[in-house]
Amino acid sequence: MIGYLEGRVVARRERFAIVLTPGGVGYELELPAPVAASLPAPGGTCALFVHTVVREDAFELFGFATLEDRETFRLLLGISKLGPRTALAILSCFSADDLARLVATGDMDALVRVPGIGKKSAQRIFIELTYKLEGRAAAAAPLAAPAGVGAGVLADVVAGLTNLGYADADARRVGATVLEDEPDLDVAGALRQALKRLASEKT
Repeated sequence: MIGYLEGRVVARRERFAIVLTPGGVGYELELPAPVAASLPAPGGTCALFVHTVVREDAFELFGFATLEDRETFRLLLGISKLGPRTALAILSCFSADDLARLVATGDMDALVRVPGIGKKSAQRIFIELTYKLEGRAAAAAPLAAPAGVGAGVLADVVAGLTNLGYADADARRVGATVLEDEPDLDVAGALRQALKRLASEKT
């Protein structure tokens, strides 16, 4: 069972990356979009926590920036009729803390913003999520405003989006709009919001 990987990024796309370990083995991992966006360009090094799925017809690896996000992915897989791609889509829109806050505030409708999740599915997922995150939701704190964010955050968001293949003009437009609406977001949070807006523009 593979639980953690360190190595050099060989290739990176919007939802996956290939990481070459020092032993010479290249692993393809599916990733939440913000994690893929935060990886270095090919040639750079990274470290990822990994969830391994072994089936008769497949051997799949899913990578995460933090152990908490991997545990949240596993928690989501425990929800009935929710597969790994839908779990990844949820974590592309919401961090583990975001999900705890959704439960704490009863914001079921937020899940409808995840591509592929309709209102009925959102209701079912939210009910199970409420049960599974009960303790964490009770401890969820309000979002803290990090210091010193601004132009540097926008530059990092634009870089992340263009690395994922979005046009520079679109990346700057959406990034600026997100930070104008929520100026206290850090890079990861702003990337999530920008990706959600770009996904909604496609529909």
